[in-house]
Amino acid sequence: MRNKKEPKNKVILTSKEISELFVEAIVTIILLIIVNIAISVMLSSIISNTPALNEAVFESRTSFVRNLNTDIFLSGKNILIPVLLILDIIFLYWRLIRRYRQMQQRHIISELHYIANGNYGHRIPFELRGDLARLVDSINGLVDSTVTAIEEERRIEKSKDELITNISHDIRTPLTSIIGYLGLIEDRQYHSEEELLKYTHTAFVKTKQMKSLVDDLFEYTKARQPSSPVNLITFDMVQLIEQLAADFELEARNKGIIIETTAQPQQLEMEGDTEKLVRVFNNLLSNALKYGEGADKIVIQLEKTGTEAVISVKNNGKMIPKQSLDSLFDRFYRVEESRSQETGGTGLGLAIAQSIVALHGGYIYAKSNPDWTSFIIHLPLVGNNQSSS
Repeated sequence: MRNKKEPKNKVILTSKEISELFVEAIVTIILLIIVNIAISVMLSSIISNTPALNEAVFESRTSFVRNLNTDIFLSGKNILIPVLLILDIIFLYWRLIRRYRQMQQRHIISELHYIANGNYGHRIPFELRGDLARLVDSINGLVDSTVTAIEEERRIEKSKDELITNISHDIRTPLTSIIGYLGLIEDRQYHSEEELLKYTHTAFVKTKQMKSLVDDLFEYTKARQPSSPVNLITFDMVQLIEQLAADFELEARNKGIIIETTAQPQQLEMEGDTEKLVRVFNNLLSNALKYGEGADKIVIQLEKTGTEAVISVKNNGKMIPKQSLDSLFDRFYRVEESRSQETGGTGLGLAIAQSIVALHGGYIYAKSNPDWTSFIIHLPLVGNNQSSS
């Protein structure tokens, strides 16, 4: 079994490859001997048959030997032998290195075939130099990218399957009720007009729940698309928040909750898609009213920090468990599953809010303690014009 991360090792040749290298060396040496003899005979013949050349070689050799005070070059043959020997060694080394690199390439190809057979956790473990080292690094990098792409594709497919499962579950429950009550009406299994109206009202409420789920799902998928257009305009965030607080004031008062807004500075101009941002704050305020159990106050705070607008929406209701905070923005997640039956929530509101904030280049997170449960949004004051339509 090959490990995913293996130590770098030099290419170890097999006994067959060593034999091939040895035979290559023997054959090359024999050929070089033949070539050297042929060159020596040919040069000797040319020099012997050319008196002027023979005399020039003799004079240069005599002068060179006199200067060196040695007898190593006593003839033209002795001058040629060291030169040919050096050239032979260079050529032999080049041939053996060339063949050795070919064998290294064979090992690399073998490792590549092993990976291609589905062993994506394996990497080519050879320690090489030059072009082969760059080739191995490129192959390993390509495999890493391929594995990452495969894992991401699997994650997306799993996410799609979970999305379909959750949608099916959330639609099936109200749809079953609608079919059941309409079936009772169709079969005239009611005893009074009051009972008939009760059945139709229940079917109507369940239908509204289904529509709410479909609307949220559409908004979620639209916001999740990187190419989703963001229509940037310049607006006053303080004014937007105060208007939203006024819109929810009646509903909050009916629940015995007070909505307060605080802003520093009193006017904060920034760029953003107001239609999408209104959806974010609507979702946060709706969640606070629905799930802020025991709350009597909702506070919206706005402040400017550097190049960002920091907005927090908090309520003094029941604390959210610590283990649930990290999952709040997952689609279809609910802190308490029973709450969806009571409030009609789809579990997509916070996921939609997170996607819209991300489209604006910002981020959102939650924190909760016994005193306050807060959702904090960081938005850049200047939007990304590349995402605007």
